[in-house]
Amino acid sequence: MADSKSLTRSEVAAMIDHTLLAPEATSADVTAAVAEARELGVYAVCVSPSVLPIQAPGLVVATVAGFPSGKHHSLVKGAEARLAVDQGAGEVDMVIDIGAAVAGDFDAILADIIVVREAISERATLKVIIESAALSDEAIVEVCRTAERAGADFVKTSTGFHPAGGADTRAVRLMAETVGGRLGIKASGGIRTAEAAAELIAAGATRLGLSRSRAVLDGFPA
Repeated sequence: MADSKSLTRSEVAAMIDHTLLAPEATSADVTAAVAEARELGVYAVCVSPSVLPIQAPGLVVATVAGFPSGKHHSLVKGAEARLAVDQGAGEVDMVIDIGAAVAGDFDAILADIIVVREAISERATLKVIIESAALSDEAIVEVCRTAERAGADFVKTSTGFHPAGGADTRAVRLMAETVGGRLGIKASGGIRTAEAAAELIAAGATRLGLSRSRAVLDGFPA
């Protein structure tokens, strides 16, 4: 199992989406987040769609759609995602309708994801946020299968805003087993230590969504 001593700081940095999605974030906060992301050498910076376009040399720009509730009309999610990509986003993290997953309406989820996939075509990476802490194991498996059928590139645990919680190793392991390496796995929500990050990577996470990237990276050896 990976631990904070077997992974290097640079290896983990290359997996991080340095994230600023707080509703009170200012333009100065966004500028500071980009500067910190560049300093830390992370993979991407993830910001709210309303702050696009941004200048982030050397970084992939990621954003969200239907965030954080997922209760937006599919066409709204698609339009939001398309506009974000037109404004320079290279990755879009969309939130599914969590209620549809709880109710077992996976056809609705399939249609929702397809609308966003078609809206951005192959111009950007599509990550599907499933809010795993709010779902049963069976629903997690079915949502992951549905995301793969719809053409998603990643499945992602959490928005970080749901009261049920964020990422945990059980859900990440189940997601990884379901998609079998065909899709990426993004763990996000409540990851505050190097130990927690290492456990999620060992469980199968291939990307980490972090708002406290520096604190996590400081726990890994150079």
